[in-house]
Amino acid sequence: MAIHQVGIIMNGVTGRMGTNQHLLRSIKAIIDQGGVDLGGGDVILPDPILVGRNEAKLAELAARAGVKRFTTNLDQTLADAGNQIYFDATLTGQRPVGVRKALAAKKHVYCEKPTATSSAEALALYREAKAAGVKNGVVQDKLWLPGLVKLRQLIDQGFFGEILSVRGEFGYWVFTGEFDKLQRPSWNYRKEDDGGIIVDMLCHWRYVIDNLFGDVKALSCLGATHIPKRWDEAGQPYACTADDSAYATFELKNGVICHFNSSWTVRVRRDDLLTLQVDGTQGSAVAGLRDCVAQPLSATPRCTWNPDVDSPIKFFENWSTVPLQQACDNAFKVQWELFLKHVVRGDAFPWTLLEGAKGVQLAELGLKSWAERRWVDVPGLV
Repeated sequence: MAIHQVGIIMNGVTGRMGTNQHLLRSIKAIIDQGGVDLGGGDVILPDPILVGRNEAKLAELAARAGVKRFTTNLDQTLADAGNQIYFDATLTGQRPVGVRKALAAKKHVYCEKPTATSSAEALALYREAKAAGVKNGVVQDKLWLPGLVKLRQLIDQGFFGEILSVRGEFGYWVFTGEFDKLQRPSWNYRKEDDGGIIVDMLCHWRYVIDNLFGDVKALSCLGATHIPKRWDEAGQPYACTADDSAYATFELKNGVICHFNSSWTVRVRRDDLLTLQVDGTQGSAVAGLRDCVAQPLSATPRCTWNPDVDSPIKFFENWSTVPLQQACDNAFKVQWELFLKHVVRGDAFPWTLLEGAKGVQLAELGLKSWAERRWVDVPGLV
């Protein structure tokens, strides 16, 4: 029996995503369950140290999470040989600074997306990590959502026949902060602070499309700033300079067409905050965050267009719930466990910084398509 204690530098986890998904629901949850089971009595036990600029916030968060170590001195944590992994959840523009310091210290690197503000720098980080000989990865959490796991099952089973198209709907109404509590950080809506939904969500859609449906050949993207003014954390109005909605179409190399609407200015009348409808020659399915329903060709109703009478077909019927064939934990936690196994035991981990660079590239090309009002090809990065 062996306990592999792994020191993890967690930089920038006082933010919403870093606190909730990475610290509390992933690393703390792994510690609470007794570590990552490797079999034969061997376990990986994370030993996090929280890093940030505000010592009071760090102390409060450390106490909340039951973490003993926290500091405002990143360089000191990188000099400690007991800290083997550097995790970055800072603002996108700051991320390359911390990652490069970690690479210089020969730490394994795992970070949030986008990994940089440009595809050139994101690709450079991957190449620098490869040259440093360290293990590296990027968060691609949606691959482990139960709804998408079920969708993956159907694809692997050949349920769809030939996949024809994918339609993704993501988003919800984000309140402006004028008469209500602030819902998302104000920087999300400022281009000068690397905000915008294209930069945020096209990174997600890249890895979802790549891992489930095929390689992206070209895209067309239209962005919009539907709400021009919001109120910040201090209750002060500010101008929104970044896009809050994006309407993107992707042509894949295998002929599949994917269209994704992403919006922080839409009210939800669908099964979930994210839904993916996949249509194929032999069947269709609609996946949400946790659930998935399917309709085979044999159960597909014959529709007739007649707006003069009520439809005899109840379109939400004739769909079957897809059962889950495996247990699904928190998606962020699942990927953390895979990365820890990758570091300690050398298990495969294909979601490297190169995959992160591909996401940045797609967002960059989405902005280019919007600015130039045209289709844009997606070239290979390596």
